[in-house]
Amino acid sequence: MITQQVQVKLNLPLALKEYLESKAMKFDMPIAGYIKHLILKDVSDLDYPTFRISESSEVKVKKALNEKKKTNKISDVSAYFKNL
Repeated sequence: MITQQVQVKLNLPLALKEYLESKAMKFDMPIAGYIKHLILKDVSDLDYPTFRISESSEVKVKKALNEKKKTNKISDVSAYFKNL
């Protein structure tokens, strides 16, 4: 699975950058990887946000599911195409 990625530009005071670099080197990580680790650690206890779909979308989904139930299932595909 390919995960979409974005690039974030971050301006830091020089002292903070040097502190981050020293912490990243302590774990033998690039600074970007260390910052990513900190972010993942910070959000690890959060649930992924979910949102309710709109009423019109809900109606469309229910209609599509009902139509799916009404469809004829073909048990023998070869016979179906021969009878066309």
